[in-house]
Amino acid sequence: MSPTAVLHSEWIKVRSLRSISGSLSAVFLVTLAITVLTFAIDGGADADSADADPVLEALYALNFGQLAAISFGATALSSEFVNGALRISLSAVPRRGLFYAAKMTVVGGLALGVGLVTSFAAFLVGQLFMGEDAIGLGHPGALRAALGGGVYLALMALFAAGLAALLRSAVAVLSLLIPFILIASFVIGDIAGEAAQYLPDRAGQLVLHESPDGSLGPWAGLAVTAAWTAAALLAGWFAVRNRDA
Repeated sequence: MSPTAVLHSEWIKVRSLRSISGSLSAVFLVTLAITVLTFAIDGGADADSADADPVLEALYALNFGQLAAISFGATALSSEFVNGALRISLSAVPRRGLFYAAKMTVVGGLALGVGLVTSFAAFLVGQLFMGEDAIGLGHPGALRAALGGGVYLALMALFAAGLAALLRSAVAVLSLLIPFILIASFVIGDIAGEAAQYLPDRAGQLVLHESPDGSLGPWAGLAVTAAWTAAALLAGWFAVRNRDA
């Protein structure tokens, strides 16, 4: 099969499996729902605070959208390890490198597209509730944060996909990453101090701040997350290449 045909087949898999397409849709739906709920209740209550970061607050709901992005990446890969699906895929595409590259290209491309739409929509919709305290994309750091938020969601989806290829289980990946992001990252942050900004989630989220603190800048933080993602994808590739289907 040609690379284009393989990409098309991977797109069909994502579209036809409800667990995968549903988790991708949830990236947008969950983020927008949390945005509307949060801003409708809280609005600009903290806008006058000296410590307020209006850009970070505008994209607060991405903390929940990233969980859906992780679920999307994990389920997109783990579906290949259920009921012999990988053997069928490799019988159609014997070149494992082409198969893996196409799979990750589709996952990353869809996650990036949905992530960018989600990030910009969350920012703009939230500001509708802010009245006189609303900020626009021209606010310092706002456009960069909205762009970076979409890239961050895509990187987290690919990070989960690489781990799913390595562990062959969405449950294992979700059991590892979700508690880490929700709990362990903060615990480690309290212990490790500034070194915690090099964790995959902490580093990438620096791009969401108007003026990030610490030694890493917003794009450098996103690059650290990209390095974690590249390592996970490489580990996943070695597993797919060397293990029996």
